[in-house]
Amino acid sequence: MLDDVDRGLLHALHLDGRAPFTRIAAVLGVSTQTAARRYQRLRTRAGLRVVGLPDPHRAGQTQWLVRLAATPATAQPLARALARRADTSWVRLTSGGTEIVTVVHAPRGADASRSMLLRDIPRTAGITAVTAHLILHSYLGGPTAWRGHLRVLDDDQRRRLTPPLAGPVADAPPLTPADRALLDALHLDGRAGHAELATVTGWSTATVARRLADLRARGTLFFDVEFDDALLGVTTQALLWMAVAPSRLDEVATTLAGHDELAVVAATTGATNLVANALCADPAGLHHYLTHRLGSLGAIRTLETAPVLRTLKAVGPLGP
Repeated sequence: MLDDVDRGLLHALHLDGRAPFTRIAAVLGVSTQTAARRYQRLRTRAGLRVVGLPDPHRAGQTQWLVRLAATPATAQPLARALARRADTSWVRLTSGGTEIVTVVHAPRGADASRSMLLRDIPRTAGITAVTAHLILHSYLGGPTAWRGHLRVLDDDQRRRLTPPLAGPVADAPPLTPADRALLDALHLDGRAGHAELATVTGWSTATVARRLADLRARGTLFFDVEFDDALLGVTTQALLWMAVAPSRLDEVATTLAGHDELAVVAATTGATNLVANALCADPAGLHHYLTHRLGSLGAIRTLETAPVLRTLKAVGPLGP
C-alpha cells in the first residue's frame, strides 16, 4: 500500500510533472534521494509515468470516443492492435469484454479523412458495430486530475509546486516541426532531461528550457500522470454514457465535474451527449453513486453503465 510520501509524490507530479526532485522533496519534507527513490519504485511497481500531452485545440487535433463491438474471439487481439497505434489513447475493454472503447486523435480539417477513424476501422474483420462520438468539450480530465490523486498536499504545498497559469490562446504561435519533435519526446517520457530533448529537437539545452516554459505557460503543453489506481483502493471503474437535455447539458456537466467519484466528464456528439468515467472502491460504491448522486439529477434522461474490465493503454504510448 501507499504511504503519505508516495501519495504526496503522486499529488506533486499532478501539479507539476517536471518538478525537480529537489523541490518535491522540500515540499514533502524528505530528502532528494528519498523522493527520487520513491519515484523509481512507483514506476516499477505501480506503472507510474509522467506523460507530456499537447492541448488538442492548439495542436490542430480533434478527439473521438470510438465504441467498437467485436466478436469474443477478436475483441482482445483487436484491442491490442489499437493500443499499438500512435493515434489512440485510453484503449479499454468494457461490457463483458466484447466492447472496445478508445480515444482516437485525428487532425482537424481536410486531413481528417486520412485518420484511422475514417479509413481503417470500418474495414477491420470481427467488428460488429461502431459508434463514434466527437468530444466537444472536456469539463474534467486532461489537465484536471482526478481528485483521488489530489488529497494530500495542503494549500501552501500546492502553491509551491503549481506552475504559472496559461496565457491567452491568441498569443500562441503555430507549432514548428521542432516543437512537434519535442512533444513526441515528452509523450514518451514527460520527465526527459533537457539534454535528451536537445538531441531530438536540434536545439541547445537553453532553447529547450525556454520553449518548454513557453509552451506550458500558454497551455499548449500539459502533463498527465499514469498510475495503477487499484493501489488507491479503486477496484471498480465504469464508463457512463448519458443523454441530457441540451438546455441542461452545461449545468449537468459542471455539476458532475465536481463529483469526487469521476475522473473524466466530457460533452460529445451522438445519441448520448455526455460521458463520464467513474472510479469507485467496489460495485456497491458504484451502485451508491449511480442511485444517490446521478439519480438526483432529473435532466439525465438515459444512462448506460459500461464496466471497464481492462485498460490496455492509457495516455502514453506502449513500451517496446
